Amino acid sequence: MTTDALAVWCRVRKQVNWAAAVAGRPYGEGPVRPSVDGLRAWYDGPVRHRDPERADRLLTALARTRADAARRTPLTPSLLAAWQCLVLESPEVPFRDGDAFAKRGRERYGLTPHTWQDFATCLRQATDPTLPLPSRAARAYLDVAFFHPFPDGNARLSLLALAHVLEREGVRLDEVGPLQTTRYADDAEGAADLGALVAVLLRDTRRRAARVR
Repeated sequence: MTTDALAVWCRVRKQVNWAAAVAGRPYGEGPVRPSVDGLRAWYDGPVRHRDPERADRLLTALARTRADAARRTPLTPSLLAAWQCLVLESPEVPFRDGDAFAKRGRERYGLTPHTWQDFATCLRQATDPTLPLPSRAARAYLDVAFFHPFPDGNARLSLLALAHVLEREGVRLDEVGPLQTTRYADDAEGAADLGALVAVLLRDTRRRAARVR
């Protein structure tokens, strides 16, 4: 049997110095609303080109995630399930009830009696004020990716989770394309690099928004 990538991620997650991941990459403070809504543009551009119906579902889910962020709703498994119903246009999307596989079977995400409790704990940490915002957003993205809570649509949900963490702080990115790369559960350096990437995207968004004003 292949290695349990979820168990690996839970170990790696603790090893990453999330605070240091964005050191030396100043990304500014406070809300930012760029003239270009990067996530909406991604859905209306590349996603719509491939699958218009998927784009419509994702835009509906995005509106819900932003409404939840405006209410300061924290991430929970049940909140993600509500979003996933919109992502998949299904009245109900149950959590997976067994091991899941991705990357053509190369990664296996195990399921134990503690998986969903552990997942809820990780999601609560997305509001930890002691960590930089880009690191928290990146970690939430990876938590959803590697806990892999649903049988389908987890990559789409990961990006929405990242955006929700930023949106709670009044932050939107004007570009999300660079986030669309494959991630691996055992890659601690890659996890830290994702936090750094979010910081860079936020810094550049802030600079471009300032020029427009």
